[in-house]
Amino acid sequence: MAGRINDEDVKAVRDAVPIDAVVSEYLQLRNAGGGNLKGLCPFHDEKSPSFQVSPSKGLFHCFGCQEGGDTITFVMKVDHLSFSEAVERLAAQAGITLRYEEGGYNPAHQRGERIRLVEAHKIAAQWYAEQLATSPEAETGRVFLAERGFDQAAAVHFGVGYSPQGWDHLTRYLRGKGFADKELLLSGLSQEGRRGPIDRFRGRLMWPIRDIGGEVVGFGARKLYEADNGPKYLNTPDTAIYRKSQVLYGIDLAKKEIAKSSRAVVVEGYTDVMACHLAGVPTAIATCGTAFGGEHIKILRRLLMDNGSARVIFTFDGDAAGQKAALRAFEDDQKFAAETYIAVAPDGMDPCELRLAKGDEAVTDLVEPRTPLFEFALRQIVSRYDLDTPAGRAAALDEAAPVVARIKNSGAQHEVAVDLAGLLGILDTQFVVRRVAQLARWARDRGGKGSPPQDRSRIAEQQWAAGPRPGGSGPALTLRNPVYAAERELLKLALQRPELVSPAFDAYGVDEFTAPPYAAVRQAVAESGGVEYGLPDPQEYLVRVRDAAPNDTVRAMVTELAVEPILRRTVDETYAGTVLVQIRRRAVERRIHDIQSQMTRLSTGGDAAQLASVQNELWVLQQYDQALRERGAEAL
Repeated sequence: MAGRINDEDVKAVRDAVPIDAVVSEYLQLRNAGGGNLKGLCPFHDEKSPSFQVSPSKGLFHCFGCQEGGDTITFVMKVDHLSFSEAVERLAAQAGITLRYEEGGYNPAHQRGERIRLVEAHKIAAQWYAEQLATSPEAETGRVFLAERGFDQAAAVHFGVGYSPQGWDHLTRYLRGKGFADKELLLSGLSQEGRRGPIDRFRGRLMWPIRDIGGEVVGFGARKLYEADNGPKYLNTPDTAIYRKSQVLYGIDLAKKEIAKSSRAVVVEGYTDVMACHLAGVPTAIATCGTAFGGEHIKILRRLLMDNGSARVIFTFDGDAAGQKAALRAFEDDQKFAAETYIAVAPDGMDPCELRLAKGDEAVTDLVEPRTPLFEFALRQIVSRYDLDTPAGRAAALDEAAPVVARIKNSGAQHEVAVDLAGLLGILDTQFVVRRVAQLARWARDRGGKGSPPQDRSRIAEQQWAAGPRPGGSGPALTLRNPVYAAERELLKLALQRPELVSPAFDAYGVDEFTAPPYAAVRQAVAESGGVEYGLPDPQEYLVRVRDAAPNDTVRAMVTELAVEPILRRTVDETYAGTVLVQIRRRAVERRIHDIQSQMTRLSTGGDAAQLASVQNELWVLQQYDQALRERGAEAL
């Protein structure tokens, strides 16, 4: 084991590396007055800065979590290093040679494990870069970059390299630099082969992945040859210094500009980061083979300082995978105080393709904030439903309302709820606003646990669909509801007195019955041949309807309706006509409401010809409704 670092050298390191310079590598610092600086604490989540740095004293302290100490303590805590490892890292930055009291100068193999792994990656990155620049074999990699608009200067700026196709070129090189096989395996640069360690990356274009402090901690490797049976992109496995969920490619280059401009652009790949930076978007970063998640947000929040003017722009491909990635990002949206947006190129191109096809200006234009991420998420949800039907709008609201309810700013939440009503075509805007507010209150009261409250009618439908309850006599419906009561009465007429509702009843659609049990009975009547079949032999007709029922629950409902008394002493054609008209008018009114909803959506940017067609349909329905109101059954 290495000896204790000389106390004078430790003091020299503390004096040589200003604490504010070190801390600024990890988070944005602002003037706190009295010569102190402040920022968001890297050791716990907080919304307002309680982390303070005193450059004159060389100390930091968080008034939120009580963490504190000097420069060495900060590096130990933020990067999970031992005391010796933290001193060694800072000494390397300051160019100070350390002395060890019990063992003289500490040779390379005695340094801390993390320092050794970082050093191995640094040497590997330099070696890969040399291969790309000088090796004839690397011509394939140079062509790959050139075809995407990256010259040698760009490759040098981003440290891009090339791993030769041989089995153990890098492994042998690092052995020659004094690294043991165990260290090479722990680093992820090598892997076990049949006869010992071999290179993990072979015949690939290499991107060094650096942590926020600028240390190379891993690599992203892109396949170049068809004979390579591996994945398109191969990343360093999780190691003592590399966790893919805790690193962002390009953060070392982008951090100062992100802090300065309070803006970050999240792209999907290494070449996209390169394209953005070269096009004049130096705040671009990317995840490394994983979805954008909570640990990535923590990194950005410390740089953005969570001020109200901060912006985070996500760029995703326009395909299904890109949309899915955007929705995943939205799941963590409320962890930002910053406003979040999404940018998708018109042709679905990524920033690298866009720069190649249309130039730098197209890339800078792409990442200008356009569509708020929540708006994109809502549109994606809504697009999956048929908004021309009440059921479709209700289902879309059920999925979209909880999304809006997660917006923490109450003013923004209300505004988005109003927008959602328009997006769905729901004319009763306040209904949507109340629904969102109800979900938001529930989430606050329950801490986000469990299932949200459901509409009572929806629960009743779900219970009925699951089948009758033990000891029950059919579905639980509120017969005081005049809509359900009228539907029930018409079905009783169709089963008990088919001659009074034929042939009009057979022209009624299943969707004219709004209660799911009644719609199921109407379907069974249709599949049995309709009420017209019941005219010559009513008894056989009921047998056929029961046989057409899809399950025992519907069959029991048919029987119940067939024996329940009709709610009228005098059951004649006049009464039957009244019920028929009542059901039809309600169906027409629902369709008119649907069309008005559709017109609301089309008026916000829809097709003019389609809008005219819908307006014509509305006029026809309104005329039909007037005829039913004035002439009754004669207008059916």
